[in-house]
Amino acid sequence: MDYPHPYVTLDKNGVPDLSAAYAVNIGVWDKVAINYGYRQFPDSAAEGAELDVILRAATQSGLVYITDEDARPQGGAHPFAHLWDNGVNAADELTRIMTIRAAALARFGENAIPEHVPMSQLEETLVPLYLMHRYQTEAATKMIGGLDYRYQLRGDGQMNAVIAAADEQRKALREVLKTLSAETLTLPEALVAQFPPHPPGLERTRESLPAHTGMTFDPIAAAESAADMTLGILFDPQRAARLVEYNARAHTLSLAEVIDAALEVNAPRVASTAHPALSVEIRSAVHARTVEALLRLAADPKASTEVAAICHAKLNDIKRRSDANSPLDAYLAHRIKQFQDDPEKFAAAKPIEAPPGMPIGDDEE
Repeated sequence: MDYPHPYVTLDKNGVPDLSAAYAVNIGVWDKVAINYGYRQFPDSAAEGAELDVILRAATQSGLVYITDEDARPQGGAHPFAHLWDNGVNAADELTRIMTIRAAALARFGENAIPEHVPMSQLEETLVPLYLMHRYQTEAATKMIGGLDYRYQLRGDGQMNAVIAAADEQRKALREVLKTLSAETLTLPEALVAQFPPHPPGLERTRESLPAHTGMTFDPIAAAESAADMTLGILFDPQRAARLVEYNARAHTLSLAEVIDAALEVNAPRVASTAHPALSVEIRSAVHARTVEALLRLAADPKASTEVAAICHAKLNDIKRRSDANSPLDAYLAHRIKQFQDDPEKFAAAKPIEAPPGMPIGDDEE
């Protein structure tokens, strides 16, 4: 079953519109399932053949059945099997979602909460908007190292598995990497200034954005947590192994290309002033999270030999090109050296956990 994200659009004035957020009546797949499960046939002997006709018609109309077990994992391979996404093409829909997110963030402010509600609640109200792209990013990322397949039976005429086209994988990568950019993740100062610490009796909860700063709102940690969601899916060891295999078989997107592109998004730049802007700090923080994600993949015992070898080579490149005068470069070189000196004892940094979002199907208590 496919669970769509609320369908948000922009009206003629560029204002987010929720009037078509949810579909009316049951979906096309529901109708197929009900028809298959409850249809009565005059000739019971022909029931098997008639049920097969229903399934073949559904397949020919473009409906694809993929299980939850295949759709939920971060390392999932099917480019069309996701939860809480929309659109015919996941990458195109991510582009659309990011446009809506930007428009909504530009309008976001104290009017998002009722009068006489603590202003700290504005932070919790921000969460679903700031992370609006989380599920569509997951959907688009599954096109990278993706495999379009069916649960075939011998002689049923269904297609053989097909590796996602190279141009589609690269388009998906371009859109996914935009979710890591400082431009996307940096909140304007005028908005950050509206988030006071929580008052007594209304402490921060798991629904709040993470913070390294104690009781105060932390726009850098918020950006890191959003970036870690993308990086965790992009650098999943199963996806990485498929990238190696599919590049060898079909000359599609390579793991090395994905790593290089991810590192380039927030590659360190020379600051123009002695007091860097918030976006510069977020660029540095997300770049560090990207290197940590690469270290985590290199240290993962489930990573294939080829994946580990490519990660080691990229980490060597990062260390070799590091600037000794840059505190960030020095720290990342130190982390890489820790891993290289003793991989068995190396403690990979855990992702910075974002607030929960999916309303159903979560394994957490």
